[in-house]
Amino acid sequence: MQYRKLGSSDLTVSEIALGSWLTYSGGVEKTQAIACVHKALDLGITLIDTANIYGRGAAETLLGDALHNIKRSSYVLATKLFFPMTETDSGLSRAQIHKQIDASLKRLKTDYVDLYQCHRYDPATPLEETMQALTEVVKAGKARYIGFSEWPADKIEAAFAIPNVAQFVSSQPQYSLLWPQPEAKVIPLCKKHNVSQIVWSPLAQGVLTGKYRPGSAPMSGTRAASPSMGGFFHDEWLKNEILQAVQDLEPIARETGLTVAQLALAWVLREPNVASAIIGATRPEQVEENAAASGHLLSAKVLAQIDAIISPALAAA
Repeated sequence: MQYRKLGSSDLTVSEIALGSWLTYSGGVEKTQAIACVHKALDLGITLIDTANIYGRGAAETLLGDALHNIKRSSYVLATKLFFPMTETDSGLSRAQIHKQIDASLKRLKTDYVDLYQCHRYDPATPLEETMQALTEVVKAGKARYIGFSEWPADKIEAAFAIPNVAQFVSSQPQYSLLWPQPEAKVIPLCKKHNVSQIVWSPLAQGVLTGKYRPGSAPMSGTRAASPSMGGFFHDEWLKNEILQAVQDLEPIARETGLTVAQLALAWVLREPNVASAIIGATRPEQVEENAAASGHLLSAKVLAQIDAIISPALAAA
């Protein structure tokens, strides 16, 4: 496992992070989920990412159990807030930030998180109020650093213009071979402000593993076939043009000594501004395969071959 510095912080994180969105919020049986967490730690994965909304506290509770008795300084723990926890609890107001951090810490069975992230931008709360409240959380020692997820570029810039508040060190965008959009605005802006990316869905919700075949229905037990772990954001990813392109990556991956999933993760990690790529895993074996992508550098020739396959498919889908 290789490690990268997280933005302007003093945190070092593993290139592969373990997420808990659809998997550990109810999609995976508890014993198996905990086994995945422990396998990740054994493999050198140090960044564990979650959010209060995942299972409305279920993922944080599971991680609190899984990480209990693990040396706290041996891993980097990140959580988020924004989405509704109840009919009245949502957003990034000062009251919500203080309420939700306390609730998250209780579920996670810890005194602090290393990274507290705004899951989305809150247009209903003045940005100054949000930033000041986050600063108060940092000063109280409940979070070491702060980050954001899927914020518009202008709001990121506006946050950095506010004086005397804690500075963001991380951005969490969706980013993959099938979703390169952050390259246009978010990544260049984050480079300017020394903010690193912790990317989610680098395997495009499993499509970039190659397990979905063109012309065939998703296999039983896969995320696309599971009511509890479904929720595809981009239906076009399951179109034959995309699925065939992913199959066409297999010879390139094999030549490089990687699986298709490892190739896709290495592609994301080719970007220096990406500190870590978040994987989701239902079995310890998946954690092991994905972790093995760390440290692989793709040549210019391989990157060009990948682009020649994926770009036309994205245009056609």
